[in-house]
Amino acid sequence: MPVSLDFDITYNFDTLEPGITVPAILVYGDREVTVPAKIDTGSTDCIFERKYADNLKIEIESGEKTFFGAATGSFSTFGHELTVVVLGIKIYAKIYFIEEEGIHRNVLGRSGFLNLVRFGLIDYEGKLFLNSYSEKSDY
Repeated sequence: MPVSLDFDITYNFDTLEPGITVPAILVYGDREVTVPAKIDTGSTDCIFERKYADNLKIEIESGEKTFFGAATGSFSTFGHELTVVVLGIKIYAKIYFIEEEGIHRNVLGRSGFLNLVRFGLIDYEGKLFLNSYSEKSDY
């Protein structure tokens, strides 16, 4: 039986670049920073470089300390609640910032992003489709 899916947002990404990169706006209080982030279906959480927390004036060590393991080793992070805007979709989520400077990882994972959107992909054509589960974004 055929299934039809409707999406409000279509985004063309560069298939010559590794992964699927989208602009993510991190918002904390009255500050915001735009980050090129990878959509990562294999990542449990949303993880970003420390420098973005510093740019937002977040006292990183005041957050929830959590350790993550990856193929390249483990690292510690601090979780903070903030707003993330991806292609016009506004999400309130816990974002983990890497404690150590110099680890370059900016990913939108399952908890805090993929579990809050409807996501479609035609990788060969470089097309990403998104919808929010909530009403229209006001950002």
